[in-house]
Amino acid sequence: MRWLLFALLAVLAALQYRLWIAEGSLAEQCRLERQVRQQTLVNTRLRERNAVLEREVLDLKSGNRGLEQRAREQLGLIREGETFYQFADELPAPPPPATVDESAAPEAAAP
Repeated sequence: MRWLLFALLAVLAALQYRLWIAEGSLAEQCRLERQVRQQTLVNTRLRERNAVLEREVLDLKSGNRGLEQRAREQLGLIREGETFYQFADELPAPPPPATVDESAAPEAAAP
C-alpha cells in the first residue's frame, strides 16, 4: 500500500510540474496570449498606416491634383503665372528701456 501512495505522489508531482513550469504550462500560455494581443495591436496600426499610404499612392497615380498639392506643400512650388505671397509673423514689441533707480546707484564722491 505504501508503494502505491508514493507512486501516486510521484505522478501528482509530475503533473503539477507540467502544469505550472514545463513547456505548455499555464504561465507560458498567459505569456503567449499577452504577446498575441500586443502583436494584434501592432498589426492593426500597421494596417491603418498601409491604408493611408495606399490611398496616397492611388491619389498620386490617378491625377495631377494630388501631385500638385504635394509639390505645393512639401516643395513650395507654384504654378506658372501665379504670384507667391509670404507673410512674416509679427515681431513682438521691444521691451521698454530700463530706467535707472537713483536710490540704488552708488553715490558720487563730492568734489
